[in-house]
Amino acid sequence: MTPADPRGPGTADVDELASLVLAVPGVAKLHPGRFGEVATYLPGRRVTGIRSGRDAVEVHLVLAAGHPAQAVAQEVHAVVAARVDLPVQVHVEDVLDAAPPSA
Repeated sequence: MTPADPRGPGTADVDELASLVLAVPGVAKLHPGRFGEVATYLPGRRVTGIRSGRDAVEVHLVLAAGHPAQAVAQEVHAVVAARVDLPVQVHVEDVLDAAPPSA
């Protein structure tokens, strides 16, 4: 018999979720929120950009330039929803500019 998941019902391995989200085409990186508040806290560390709670899973991300926000958000939602038994909320926080900054 395996012990109960201490993160609560319906949650998944947050590291796995982060890897799956980052593998979605158009996702440049996870976004920690304006003040770094979007995170899941684990013993001795935290995973930024994903807030996994008892009621929902929030994913905050940065898009790569040139990718349609709605399509990427829907794909991220589908990937995460397939792994958790909770509502999933996807927030596109920023778009990463493809052009390097001029000197």
